[in-house]
Amino acid sequence: MTGPAVAAVRRAVRGFLESVEAPAELCVAVSGGADSLALAEATAYVGRHRGHRVRALVVDHGLQEGSAKIARDAAAAAKSLGADEAEVRRVDVTGPGGPEAAARKARYRALAGHDLVLLGHTLDDQAETVLLGLGRGSGPRSVSGMRPHDPPWGRPLLAVPRATTRAACAELGVEPWEDPHNAEARFTRVRLRTEVLPLLEDVLNGGVAAALARTAAQLREDSEALDTSADRIFTRAGGVEGLDVAVLEGEPAALRRRVLRRWLLESGVRELTDGHLRAVDALVARWRGQGGVWLPGNLEARRCRGRLCVISQPTTRGD
Repeated sequence: MTGPAVAAVRRAVRGFLESVEAPAELCVAVSGGADSLALAEATAYVGRHRGHRVRALVVDHGLQEGSAKIARDAAAAAKSLGADEAEVRRVDVTGPGGPEAAARKARYRALAGHDLVLLGHTLDDQAETVLLGLGRGSGPRSVSGMRPHDPPWGRPLLAVPRATTRAACAELGVEPWEDPHNAEARFTRVRLRTEVLPLLEDVLNGGVAAALARTAAQLREDSEALDTSADRIFTRAGGVEGLDVAVLEGEPAALRRRVLRRWLLESGVRELTDGHLRAVDALVARWRGQGGVWLPGNLEARRCRGRLCVISQPTTRGD
């Protein structure tokens, strides 16, 4: 007989799959932790009744002693929970941004290449993501958290608490792997999980994680509506080749900056910051004949005969 936690996880997966156009093969990212194992079992159960094959994908980051065995055990656990097949993918974790960011980028690269990959992010993960966005001050786009469906990524468990996935594993008689990194306070997310969120729950009398997740969902809806309006303005203004300032001048700042953000990203600007965006916006909203705005990648945004354009500047080298 199915326990209430297993039923809750299966219900979340079923609801997600009914809301998207799911491919014949469902891939599930499995780490061996409670969230991913509960997700793997629910996907295998629901997928079997819907005619899907389920493939478990295990990423071995190679960051800990015995990581290869941990990955093999996670793959075996996924198979025992009903996955049709499971495979381990080894990655090299290198790059800027610290070990957390480098591992995340390597993991997503290893999981890419499929129509749909289900990830075990829970309600608690969403709350942590919202708090990170608030702390960085990077605007509503980051505070709106993770999307349930952001192809090829699917996150069926964003409304399911972490406690439920742990209870589901207990009901299934499965002992999840506990990543020792999840107890290291040098990682920002660990401190949010073990210090900040418990304190907020205590001070605000509980329900904080769920409230943050609701706020994220509301902001996502608002942002999507604004993005739709901004896309129409982007088309009217001219597109990637250059933007007609006259079209942008009368628009509210929230829409205008969305247009500029899309334009700059599609023009090849990387590592775009709020400071860059506001400086370019000043070429429209506070035009006083000023010069162009230097951008990452040796690019410059400038105003030319009533239009905004991005030009490439030659690289200069010191003697």
